[in-house]
Amino acid sequence: MPFSKSPNFNLKVVLQETKIPADTLRAWERRYGLPQPERTAGGHRLYSQYDIEIIRWLLERQQEGLSISRAVDLWKEHQASGVDPLEGFAASSQSTTETPIIYVPPNTTLDSLRAKWIAACLKFSESNSEQVLNQAFSIFPIEAVCTEILQKGMTEIGSLWYEDRASVQQEHFASGLAMRRLDSLLSATPSPSRNQTVLVGCPSNEWHAFMPLLLSLLLRRRGLSVIHLGANVPVEQFEETVKSVKANLIILVAQTLITAATLQTTAQALTNLRVPVGYGGRIFNLLPELKQRIPGYFLGDSVTAALETVESLLQAKVKSHPPTTPTQEYLEAHRTFTAGRFHIESAVIEAARSIPISVEGLATGIQSLGDNIAAALQLGDMEYVTNEMDWLKTLLQTHPRPAQELADFMEIYSRAVDKHINGQGEPIKEWLKAQAGA
Repeated sequence: MPFSKSPNFNLKVVLQETKIPADTLRAWERRYGLPQPERTAGGHRLYSQYDIEIIRWLLERQQEGLSISRAVDLWKEHQASGVDPLEGFAASSQSTTETPIIYVPPNTTLDSLRAKWIAACLKFSESNSEQVLNQAFSIFPIEAVCTEILQKGMTEIGSLWYEDRASVQQEHFASGLAMRRLDSLLSATPSPSRNQTVLVGCPSNEWHAFMPLLLSLLLRRRGLSVIHLGANVPVEQFEETVKSVKANLIILVAQTLITAATLQTTAQALTNLRVPVGYGGRIFNLLPELKQRIPGYFLGDSVTAALETVESLLQAKVKSHPPTTPTQEYLEAHRTFTAGRFHIESAVIEAARSIPISVEGLATGIQSLGDNIAAALQLGDMEYVTNEMDWLKTLLQTHPRPAQELADFMEIYSRAVDKHINGQGEPIKEWLKAQAGA
């Protein structure tokens, strides 16, 4: 039965029930806000049974070896996770009653809970998805729930969207719930116990902020001072923040080839400040060779690996490797493609009107292709674009047209490149030719 929250007891009763010194109780209320008694018109404290059990709960945590500040932090972490810390807590004053027992079904695993959470999200059921998370946090550590349910759950929902088995609305709904829960956990983390500051964020045009937020939470729970800057942070703002907070480490996260290029630019600017830069994200797992192009330290292909690499970087135990510089041919192709891109894309749109897709869809596809080509040229290898080309093939395959149309499109693009950048787009033309024959 839940403990009553009606304010029925004065200070004398509370002191008798808990055996806590009055000065200690007043200090807890003043410094930590626990408990929070109500006041009579005359200013006297009135406590509920729930308040009394809060005090007992904190005292028990002290008996287990926690400091009062850490016990308060633990209380707030439970609340941020949607779990009442007193659920299942047996009060000594109610020793004559049977201690509540929380029944955990034998098939309640992280995998099964993740499946339930995904199912609830796909049904747009906020209450059910939250109940699943509350149950998970009451059984498993915060780190395990965040990585095994939220992170892997978002990855699975993303795969369903890619396979056209989930809508973009379902993906956004799940993402919103996951981000909100991480935000609440982040705000409830204890004050830093270490004197090192880590800056975490995404470079320009990177809007996928789940992983930076998850890393920020897990690093804070390790006692680090973490400043989470979120998505789409221009390089100038990174530089300004690094200088103002005297960061010991910067972490950048990119998920696409396009944002890997902006990450490269940001990392280069930040390493000039003599602050180590760690980086990671989907695209570096998909294209491991990209790591050779980034000035900084790859954090690893998993969250666990990233946390350990961060610890090594903060202890200066990781060696740096200078990035590989693109060839002169690629540098020149990047410069001329960037300068002539508007004319190239205008010519492609005009010449490709025979392809049976909407003008808006064609323009979007050409914009995306151009962004990926520019990124690949900057990073030094047109083959990087190959894994990002599924969108165009899918776009054309949705129409009952001959496969030759993709080859025709590539030929149109190649002619436009040749015409508008004075024959200096050889890496682009070679790649387009290979794609047309694929």
